[in-house]
Amino acid sequence: MSGLLTLVALAFSLSVDAFAAALGKGAGMKRVTLLDALKVGAVFGGMEAFMPLVGFAIGLALAAWVQPVDHWIAFVLLAGVGAHMLYEAVTDSVETHEENIEIAAPGLGMQGPKWIRLVLAALATSIDATVVGVSLAMMDVNIVMAVVIIFVITTTMAAIGVMLGRGAGRWLGRYAEAVGGVVLIAIGALILWQHLSAGI
Repeated sequence: MSGLLTLVALAFSLSVDAFAAALGKGAGMKRVTLLDALKVGAVFGGMEAFMPLVGFAIGLALAAWVQPVDHWIAFVLLAGVGAHMLYEAVTDSVETHEENIEIAAPGLGMQGPKWIRLVLAALATSIDATVVGVSLAMMDVNIVMAVVIIFVITTTMAAIGVMLGRGAGRWLGRYAEAVGGVVLIAIGALILWQHLSAGI
């Protein structure tokens, strides 16, 4: 499970919340430049990369206690996050999610560099990554590589979201949420299958 492709798939799944929020950010900007999009993307990417480190530390602290069932815990956590993302997508709650971000960081679609609000919005979209970080601690994962990949992909996805924001609409964020949820559930199921098939 430490393969590059798995980490890339995981990173894409984690990035969809930031992508959806960045769509809203771009829709609220009068003029979007590539530099602006990259700056916003870096804020989302930095937060999305930091939160798994928090979860990873928590997971390491618990690893000795939960080792016999670590594959089940990883599956439940990843599947739970994935199912929540699917629920948001199919119940049209992406709008509600965006409203919650706006409450935590009013003016996300602001005109001008409201960086404190932007950081709070990035935090709001990266909470799930903490839970995933706990799962990473129970897998054979190079956490440094994982964090770098998550940062690069989330930064890129969020920057693209800003650039697409004015024309894409909320439907694109909803579909991205659904795909990300399915991928997380699949990764969790693969972890469980590998352990069970090995007789662990």
